Amino acid sequence: MEGVSVRKIKKKLCFLWSKFWKSVAFVNAAFHLGELLGKRKIDLVYGGVRLGLIGCVSTAVAQHQRQVLGIIPSAFTKNNLVGETCGKEIKIATMHERLLIMMELLDAFIALPGGFGTLEELFQMISWAQLNIHNKPIGVLNINGFFNSLLSFVDHAVEQKFITQRARKILISATTADELVDKLQAFQFEPNPALSKLKWSPSSSQKEKLDLTLRL
Repeated sequence: MEGVSVRKIKKKLCFLWSKFWKSVAFVNAAFHLGELLGKRKIDLVYGGVRLGLIGCVSTAVAQHQRQVLGIIPSAFTKNNLVGETCGKEIKIATMHERLLIMMELLDAFIALPGGFGTLEELFQMISWAQLNIHNKPIGVLNINGFFNSLLSFVDHAVEQKFITQRARKILISATTADELVDKLQAFQFEPNPALSKLKWSPSSSQKEKLDLTLRL
């Protein structure tokens, strides 16, 4: 990619927990993404569950001898609700706390097909980038056109002037894992000048509440 600044990505986050799907293409794409991250020596931070597509990604990354870290609310670990975490584990109290820790640890974010939880966290990260809380690339892996309608909606919101062209660039999409990772690495963040002066550093009291103890 001559002439393009390449972002160094060491840790990637995946937002996904879909347990059911209609096509084996979703499973194959999830495994391929995990294999690609492993081959490119990119570690994985994820929601700590081992079900569905996220189980495919985390297993493939671990098989390539890369680090896998799960950030999981303690409520999920009771009664083996979501399966064992693949790799190391950080147990935290709330979903919001999990997202904050992930944002601090990661270099880029990826969403695969999923449900309301996936979409909520995806748009939370986009909103935070728009507010200049972070400047990390965010992408969706558009397997079998899963995100076509969502991307069309976002483009419609741009046409109706509810989303700016600058903000639209925050959300990256690709149909293959290779293309998506390349786009994430080449991403150049364009902050909104009106919001760039905002300071979002958490207070020391908030930091003290975070329990970052690794549970092996």
